[in-house]
Amino acid sequence: MTATLIGYARCSTDEQDLTAQRGILLELGVAANRIYLDKGMTGANRRRPGLDQALAAVRAADTLVVPKLDRLARSVPDARDIGDTLASRGIRLSLGGTIYDPTDPMGKLFFNILATFAEFEVDLLRMRTREGMAVAKAKGKLRGKQPKLSARQQSHLVALHEAGDHSIADLAELFTVSRPTVYRVLERHRASTADG
Repeated sequence: MTATLIGYARCSTDEQDLTAQRGILLELGVAANRIYLDKGMTGANRRRPGLDQALAAVRAADTLVVPKLDRLARSVPDARDIGDTLASRGIRLSLGGTIYDPTDPMGKLFFNILATFAEFEVDLLRMRTREGMAVAKAKGKLRGKQPKLSARQQSHLVALHEAGDHSIADLAELFTVSRPTVYRVLERHRASTADG
């Protein structure tokens, strides 16, 4: 049985593109049909369909190829867990073309340093996001998600519903919103009239 290269790539948001990572994997010798992808999935979330498929596809003597360690895991414990699981199954891990050898003390040290930096990047990003949100909130620019319908549209929707001539589906289509949005508007109206 010949060893196979299995590739894995991930990006955190749907707006990001996996073309560069896929290109790196192809350059490293991974066949296009052996590349598994997760789009719009954070590395902090271990439940990723593409990763699950890649881990299921690798067999003993195969190599899991990842462009960078932070695409595989964003915390030290998670990276270690994945690395140890692969090693126990006899699967090699290639990080951007460099094979991670868990039996080599220097390889293990290098892997742990990379995992620490990946986790540090995530922590910095979270900290900057919280700081940015605090500044925006202090300036009055962070108001949360805006309602789909204006107050006037909501009043009109409630009036039409109370008239009894329109179903929830009719109202959703008329105001180009989802049925759950219609239900939320009606529930808020009920709650406000019950309080008042």
